[in-house]
Amino acid sequence: MPPRTTEPVSVGARLIAVLDTFSARASALTLSEISRRTGLPLTSTHRLVGELAAGGLLERGDDSRYRIGLRLWEIASLAPRGVRLRESAMPFLEDLYEATHQHVQLAVLEGHEVLYLERISGRDAVSIISRVGGRLAPHATGVGVVLLAHAPADVQEAILAAPLRRFTPRTVTRPSDLRRILADVRRDGYAITDGTIETVALSVAAPVRGPDDAVVAAISVVVPTESAQPREIVPAVVAAARGISRVLGAPSSQRLARTVRRETHRRDLPL
Repeated sequence: MPPRTTEPVSVGARLIAVLDTFSARASALTLSEISRRTGLPLTSTHRLVGELAAGGLLERGDDSRYRIGLRLWEIASLAPRGVRLRESAMPFLEDLYEATHQHVQLAVLEGHEVLYLERISGRDAVSIISRVGGRLAPHATGVGVVLLAHAPADVQEAILAAPLRRFTPRTVTRPSDLRRILADVRRDGYAITDGTIETVALSVAAPVRGPDDAVVAAISVVVPTESAQPREIVPAVVAAARGISRVLGAPSSQRLARTVRRETHRRDLPL
């Protein structure tokens, strides 16, 4: 994270700024590094970090570096959206894993990014960069394309108007091309992304709907591109999404059931 150019004003904003300095690539930081990244004076940083450490939100290691504390994880685990989704999804994610022994993921759209809530992975599964608690760009991931396809219009337009990062030669970065893909996802009820964020991985994703029939999450199976048979995976992924949606009280689970039957029939036809 680059240093802040302006100093946070309120105490709450300063505490958030301190916590925001930590990331997957910077999971352990010294007091000076936190001060530089937040733009706060060292004396203010020392006081704020001390208060966070006293509350268990940060932990100080023997190397004098600070890390996110277990108390923060404990509080975060109470988030109702994530907890209910995860509890409802886990039996279906486990079934998908047993059927594929590949990566199975659950994600939501948080702001303009994909946030991964859960992942089950096999020992020999293809290497991928997503992780639980991690964020990725929606235009380049299977779950992200599904979530973006069903996002509010203003969110879609904001993401499409911003620069679309190219992760691989197969990443879709032209807004017009991405619009067509999103329309296909809404029509078909699933997404297949091949090598768009990592050239070795293919993702099959489907939407999860809530009680008001809005898409609240997406699930995916990620398999090696070289051995992938995506049409064989689609029915299982869509059926799992339908099951989670049914548990969440979605009225459109029957619509997803028809998609499963259509894809099962299509799978039996020559490609």
